[in-house]
Amino acid sequence: MPVQVLFRMNAFLAPPEAAALRANSWHLIHDVAWYGVLAASSMAFLSVFATRLGATPFQIALLTAGPAVVNLIGSIPFGHWLEGRSLVRTSYRAANWTRAGYLALIALPALFAPAGQIWTLIVLTLIMSVPGTLLAISFNALFADLVPPELRAQVVGRRNALLAVTLTVTALVCGGLLDSVLFPVNYQWVFAIGALGAVASSYHIGRLAAPSDGQLPPRIHQPLLDAARPGALRVADADRPEVGLRFLARSHGRRLLRLDLLRGSFGRFLLAYLAFYTFQYLPLPIFPIYWVRELELTDGAISLGSALSYLAMIFTSIALRRITNRLGHRRLLHVSSLLYAFYPFLTWLAVDATLFWAASLTGGAVWGLLNAALVNRLMEKVPDGDRPAHMALHNLALNLGILIGSLLGPSLAATFELRGAMLGAAGLRLLGGLIMLFGA
Repeated sequence: MPVQVLFRMNAFLAPPEAAALRANSWHLIHDVAWYGVLAASSMAFLSVFATRLGATPFQIALLTAGPAVVNLIGSIPFGHWLEGRSLVRTSYRAANWTRAGYLALIALPALFAPAGQIWTLIVLTLIMSVPGTLLAISFNALFADLVPPELRAQVVGRRNALLAVTLTVTALVCGGLLDSVLFPVNYQWVFAIGALGAVASSYHIGRLAAPSDGQLPPRIHQPLLDAARPGALRVADADRPEVGLRFLARSHGRRLLRLDLLRGSFGRFLLAYLAFYTFQYLPLPIFPIYWVRELELTDGAISLGSALSYLAMIFTSIALRRITNRLGHRRLLHVSSLLYAFYPFLTWLAVDATLFWAASLTGGAVWGLLNAALVNRLMEKVPDGDRPAHMALHNLALNLGILIGSLLGPSLAATFELRGAMLGAAGLRLLGGLIMLFGA
């Protein structure tokens, strides 16, 4: 994609600024392309790999809960620490440390027995989440510094479109590999593809050039809606919305954790979000085990479901502005949060891959709308002049919801078995949508 087409407006910039913008745009485009390779290979198949090794629902839950604990503990200190530091250098180093773990995955099957591989995977994910949390905050702030507000929608749109392409193609390639090569060598190939994407993406992050203080774009306090979320793991129809993390690095020395903000209407609003996030993440430890042991899906069928989900997300993202203009942020949030129960409900109905693929299409389409609605409605409720503290509280609610939901999921599976737990998850997600209807 020619950079000249991507940034027609840079003709209005001074030559040095235009040259820097062209160079940064080239690296941002290539970063997201390689990130898509990583996300649709190593990231996407971690939980399925653990399931193939014999992991329990509780062990799968730890893959999600561990990073949530790290984010709960580390996000605010990291935000303060980042103030005044080089975001490019920090993002590059954090990316290298985070993604070194994906290189280690290649050798995992040769080093340990299956039980040892599961626990090593859990510990490795926990360790990677420490620099991963720092990467998520620093890159979020860096992206806002690199791209002027008037070009942001265009850049994000191109990045999201390219991300959808690389996610879809990589998911299909990995599915073919997983079905045609014997276990566990097939997963070693997938992890090698992910490691290549990780190294290449990190290289392009390191090549970005931060503007000087005098060239920083104005702060417009609007959500970026960039779909590439460094350090986030995606399972089925849920991922971590990295909204507003850049504000954690821009508190200007003010206190980020202010519980007094919870006393008013924002507290009730945030409580609705907490409940929704809890029910959103509750079935995540159950999904991969349900696919493998209840539906007996092949890895190729699972990867095709991922590809269908990615395609549905990009199509709804393209139509997002038109749908939002018709419904508004609040109504779109209410509608999409109620529809969010369809994924576990259709998965519960499934007896083979057919309804699983239908659920993937539906889940991807709904999440493409819901993710943006969650972000935009949140930004409507947060005052412009006090965003860092409000976004810090939201980040705590998000990770607390991930933690509680992930740890409750195995109990649901133990009480009602897999199929009953899937129906229960659908009902609880519907309850979460009703809570959003009356609370947000």
